[in-house]
Amino acid sequence: MDKSLKTESFRGFLSGEIVIPPDKSISHRSLIIGAVASKQSGNKINIKNLSLGEDCLSTLKILENTGVKIKRLSDRELELDAKSAFKNPDEVLDCGNSGTTARLLCGLFSSLNEFECEFTGDESLKKRPMARVIKPLSMMGAKILSNDNKLPLKIEGKKLNAITYFSPIASAQVKSAVLLAGLNALGVTKVIEPYLSRNHTEIMLKYLGAKIKTGKDADGFWTTVEGNSMESKTLEIVGDISSAAFFMVAAAIVQNSKVLIKNVGINPTRTGILDVFKQAEVLFSILNERTVSGEKVADIEVRYSPNIKPFRIKGDIIPRLIDEIPILTVLATVANGESIIQDAFDLRNKESDRIKAIVEGMKAFGVDIAEKKDGFVVSGNGEISSKAIVETHLDHRLAMSYYVMSLINKKETVIKGFDCVNTSFPEFIRLAEKLKQF
Repeated sequence: MDKSLKTESFRGFLSGEIVIPPDKSISHRSLIIGAVASKQSGNKINIKNLSLGEDCLSTLKILENTGVKIKRLSDRELELDAKSAFKNPDEVLDCGNSGTTARLLCGLFSSLNEFECEFTGDESLKKRPMARVIKPLSMMGAKILSNDNKLPLKIEGKKLNAITYFSPIASAQVKSAVLLAGLNALGVTKVIEPYLSRNHTEIMLKYLGAKIKTGKDADGFWTTVEGNSMESKTLEIVGDISSAAFFMVAAAIVQNSKVLIKNVGINPTRTGILDVFKQAEVLFSILNERTVSGEKVADIEVRYSPNIKPFRIKGDIIPRLIDEIPILTVLATVANGESIIQDAFDLRNKESDRIKAIVEGMKAFGVDIAEKKDGFVVSGNGEISSKAIVETHLDHRLAMSYYVMSLINKKETVIKGFDCVNTSFPEFIRLAEKLKQF
């Protein structure tokens, strides 16, 4: 069956408002941390506005398989009851394509005394590195058997000891895995990272009453956690700026467009794209700022920006926009000059080798782009006129970035394997079509 998407040259503009889907990172954490809080408090926890992407459903199914009772209250609202969790599952736990599921639950499950399980995933996930969480968890005393530091993983849960871990990279998944293990460890667990990675785990733990502290010193950005009983509170999930990013860039580059994106999370550890917008002189406004379940949220309006400037992405901003680099590459193609992305080597460990795949895809559109070890250089001129056939490599962010690219391509675009967007953003095409004006 052909899973390609073909698009003709788009001669209209984008206008209107959309409500962006829930944040995937926060959705994973609401399920996992919500289940721990429900277990500790003995009370049920409600989750509102949950992401329905396949990745988050993988987390949900695994929790159900380990004894968490989940009741659907409405389309995006559910109730967690973990009083009888966590029990040894009867089957291998399938993480699908979700690295977040595998790494975060590895942290939690390895800290549960006498809990045993095995993780697997799809072919893409089986190739992704797990050493980054196996190493610190093993330092805490965890027993994790792996396939050369890749899936499948076998976990034999036990009481762990607290450690101070200096993470060589700024990774929210590594930090979260260690902190989740630390909830059940003996003593105070501390994670130090060179830059501040996204901090949704810390915010949610604090919101639910966990014993957690954060700060910065000469060693870097640190977080400590120690075991205590969390409270039962409703968790409401804000919209995903990583999903909003595709529409934000589309509005900036398609002539005469103006788009309002509502309910977007603007957590400072996630808003690197807004800093790049300022650098590139993209026209945007932040409206209706507020706080929901500890997270900052706002509405973002983006207007067509005829004079986009080239930009540079490097250093401590990388963890704040790592998922947005594919779509920011599209923005770079319309900037008149040389845009540089560097210090982004971890892109080679995503759903695909994103550096190699982005370069390959952009060249198919006729873009002047040079691959580097830790990124690439884009020489933009705003002219995209090439019959492009591009491969997604089962990478949802590449698929959606190529779709946005197709909106300014004067010729036909064919995106192979486009259905992979269902892993994170099944509503993408519907929302894009809603904004199209002819």
